[in-house]
Amino acid sequence: MPRAILCVLDSFGIGGAADADAFGDVGSDTLGHIAQHCAAGKGDKDGLRSGPLSVPNMDRLGLGAAGRLSTGEDVPGLTYSGEPEGLWGYAAEVSNGKDTPSGHWEIAGVPVRFDWGYFPETIPTFPKELISKISEKAGLNGILGDKHASGTEIIAELGEEHVKTGKPIFYTSADSVIQIATHEEHFGLEKLYDLCKITREFADPYNIGRVIARPFLGDSADTFERTANRRDYSVLPPEPTLLDRLTVDGRTVYGIGKISDIFAHQGVAKVLKGAGNDQLFDKTLEAMDLAQDGDMIFANFIDFDSLYGHRRDVPGYAAALEHFDGRLPDMIAKMREGDLLILTADHGCDPTWRGTDHTREHVPVIATGPGIAGKGIGRRKTYADIGESVADHLGIDQGPHGTSFL
Repeated sequence: MPRAILCVLDSFGIGGAADADAFGDVGSDTLGHIAQHCAAGKGDKDGLRSGPLSVPNMDRLGLGAAGRLSTGEDVPGLTYSGEPEGLWGYAAEVSNGKDTPSGHWEIAGVPVRFDWGYFPETIPTFPKELISKISEKAGLNGILGDKHASGTEIIAELGEEHVKTGKPIFYTSADSVIQIATHEEHFGLEKLYDLCKITREFADPYNIGRVIARPFLGDSADTFERTANRRDYSVLPPEPTLLDRLTVDGRTVYGIGKISDIFAHQGVAKVLKGAGNDQLFDKTLEAMDLAQDGDMIFANFIDFDSLYGHRRDVPGYAAALEHFDGRLPDMIAKMREGDLLILTADHGCDPTWRGTDHTREHVPVIATGPGIAGKGIGRRKTYADIGESVADHLGIDQGPHGTSFL
C-alpha cells in the first residue's frame, strides 16, 4: 500500500484568482512578482542570493507551467523547456476566507462555506466586553496592543513595556484571529498557553478561527525574537476531514509543524515540530522514515508566510524558495515505490502587495513519485481536489467536496 506526503508551502500563491476582486487582491501574484523582481535585480540580497529566481527542481516538475496556466504569463527565471516531469496544474479556493484554517481545511476536503468573525481596523479593535471577560478569568491587570499589527513590529514596539508591566500584548490581522505575545521567561510559557485557552473560550461566540500564542525571547526591542513555541488554538472543522477519514480507517497521520494546531489536534496521531523551514524539512524526512504503508505525512512550511510574505521581504522569500528547491531532491530520493508527493499552498501572501496580509490567489498543485508520469491536471475548481487525490491514492472513500486528479 502506498504513502502520501503533502507539503504546504505556506502562502506560495501563483496569482490569477477569479474572485480576487472580492478581497481587494486583483493582480496579486506571489510567484510571478517575486520572479519579476528577481529578474529586474530587485531580489538581490548580499550574501544570500542574486539574479533571476532559480528553482529548477520545482520548475522541472511543472511549477513554471502551472504559473503560466494560472495567469497566462511566463514566470521569469522558470525556463524549463521540456514536458514537465510531474503532475502539474493549479487549484482555486472556494472557501469564504483567505486565511490559514480555510486553506488547510479545504485542502483536506472541507471547504469553509460560513463567514468567520473578524475585528475592525480600529484602536481598540477588540470588543470591551471580550477583553473584560478574558482579563477577569485570567487575572490580568490590563492588556497592551489591542489593534491590527505585524507580530514582529508590535513586539518591538511594546515588548519592553510588556516585560515591565506584565501586561500581555493582544493584536489581530485581516485573518479571523486573536494573537497574544508574551515573553517566555518574564511571563511564562505555560501561563501564556493558559491565557490562550481562556481567550479561546470567550472568542467562540465571535466565531474567531484561531487564538495564537506568540512567545518571544530577548532583552530589548532590538533583540526580541519569536520562538518556535507558538501554539494555535483553532475551532474544529465543521465536518470530518481527510485526516479524520484516514484515522477511522486505521492509518497514521503525521503532522509536521503547525498542522495539528490548525485542525484542533483532531485526526493527527503524530506531531513533529520544528523551528523554521529547515527543521521542518528535516522533520518531514524523519516522518518519511517512520511512516508505514497507507500513512499520510502533512507538512506546513511556515517561513514563506511568516518571515517573508507578511514582512514583504522579496529577497528573503526568493532565497527561501531556492533553498527549499535545493533540498527537494533529498525528499524525492527518500520516496518508496508507490509514494505520492504533492507540493501546494494554502493561500497567497504577495510580498510586493500593499499591506501585510494574505492575498487571494490560485495555488500550485505539483505532484510526483516513483512511476508517476508527467501530465497537466489543469484548473482544479477547489483545493479539496488535493485531499481527494490523496484519498484516492491511499485507497479510502472519497469525500463529497472534491474530485481526484489521479
